[in-house]
Amino acid sequence: MARELYTARLAHKECISEVAQCYHFRFEIEGLDAFPFTPGQFISAVAPDPNGKQQTRAYSIASAPSGHGFDLCVNRVEGGFFSNHLADLPDMPVGGTVQCHGPHGHFVLQQPVTDSIFVATGTGVAPMRGFTQWLFPPDSGPDAGPDRSEGKQIWLVYGTRHETDIYYHEYFETLAQRKPNFHYLPTLSRAKDDWTGLRGYVQDHVVKIVEERAARLGQPLPAAPVDPATPASDLKFDIYTYICGLNFMVSSVRDKLAAFGWHKKQIIFERYD
Repeated sequence: MARELYTARLAHKECISEVAQCYHFRFEIEGLDAFPFTPGQFISAVAPDPNGKQQTRAYSIASAPSGHGFDLCVNRVEGGFFSNHLADLPDMPVGGTVQCHGPHGHFVLQQPVTDSIFVATGTGVAPMRGFTQWLFPPDSGPDAGPDRSEGKQIWLVYGTRHETDIYYHEYFETLAQRKPNFHYLPTLSRAKDDWTGLRGYVQDHVVKIVEERAARLGQPLPAAPVDPATPASDLKFDIYTYICGLNFMVSSVRDKLAAFGWHKKQIIFERYD
């Protein structure tokens, strides 16, 4: 069955890192009053390349549902057709359109909401922005709404090489100031001397969160194994980790959590290489 194609018109375009050549886009679906999706899902953009071959590229949605629009966070890739097609002004000016289908994917928050660790590198922060916008809507404006976090502790461990590569930094800092149960932990692997934040790799900081939380709650580590007879549909945990980024990082975090006795169902991930 052919997928339904939508026409998405570019409403806003901004380079959010000149050094990394990362762009933020806001698209709006023509002919729809609302474009429903679950935070964490992705859309697939479709366009013909210069040779006339149809190209498709999946992009995580970098926002929570809001009217008939969605946000994307895209790094320009040298020699890459789609990232340059979107970023280059002649190809995609504000008001320009692209075909897409979706939403797709199962990288979504488990219900009910629990304590959660979001782990991202690079543009893997896109779905995390969608998660946080849904959990912590603004207090005023058209997207205002009740806090959906239910007081659960939410950590975002966001790793990049350089300070210039931290996308949506001001948004996450402001959110952490507004919501005491949201903890924003950007960490740099190649920080300059004047960087006063965390250093190193995301997996090391995830370990500290898990250890400190377990000590605070009096929970043993490693955790007791889950009864293998328990049906998967009945598995419920008091904390989940959501990971998005390159395969090496995803595997490293999963290995660290497995060593703590975490069940594989507690670890939700999406990799993009």
